[in-house]
Amino acid sequence: MPQFRTLSASVAALALAAGAAAAQEAHRHAVEGGEVVIHPIQHASMVLETPAGVIYVDPVEGADRYADLPAPDAILLTHEHGDHFDTDTLNDLAEAPMIVNQAVFDQLPEEMQARATVMANGDSGDILGAEIEAIPAYNTTEDRLQFHPEGRDNGYVLTVGGMRFLIAGDTEDTPELRALTDIHVAFLPMNLPYTMTVEQAAEAVAAFQPDIVYPYHFGDSDLEEFARLVEASGAGTEVVIAEWYPDADS
Repeated sequence: MPQFRTLSASVAALALAAGAAAAQEAHRHAVEGGEVVIHPIQHASMVLETPAGVIYVDPVEGADRYADLPAPDAILLTHEHGDHFDTDTLNDLAEAPMIVNQAVFDQLPEEMQARATVMANGDSGDILGAEIEAIPAYNTTEDRLQFHPEGRDNGYVLTVGGMRFLIAGDTEDTPELRALTDIHVAFLPMNLPYTMTVEQAAEAVAAFQPDIVYPYHFGDSDLEEFARLVEASGAGTEVVIAEWYPDADS
């Protein structure tokens, strides 16, 4: 069975799909000029096939996880924590230009730095001809501030075929996140103590109202409660729960 579910109208009818399907179960979103195909890989890692090319996001845990997918045309790295950044994995993947934050750049080998572009919070540019914006990703709760200090880490907004895709990175419910507009698909983290509670994540969704939200980087968070809260908020956002932990016991 496919390892995902769509949650929007009836939380009571939800059930996780059983079985061990591939982490690369595809989720397709139409855009001008084609579609964006999303392949959840593991925890916070994903592959986006776009009309302009293939984008890897925070690839870790070895190149074998990507063996059945097309090689990257570009790579996005949000920050330097080990569940988002792994030089061994990068070394084993096909060479591709990278967009990174400064902390990642400082840890890259010299040969990788040559193909890396640093983006700071608030910067904008392009990747494979698509617009990209680096947005702040940080903790706001007092006892979590040490995990992701303000000003260091990135989230990214990609505009592909007229649609805006948010990869939030490791963040809480920040003012910058709440202020986003016109987001078609959002990837939001929710796990403690590193990012948000499901309540914070649902409040963020209620504020910026993406068309679709994928929880990711969620560990053992209560995703049904997240879906219930999103529905109760009246945001009208569709919640899609994909298989981000293919190695977990089913």
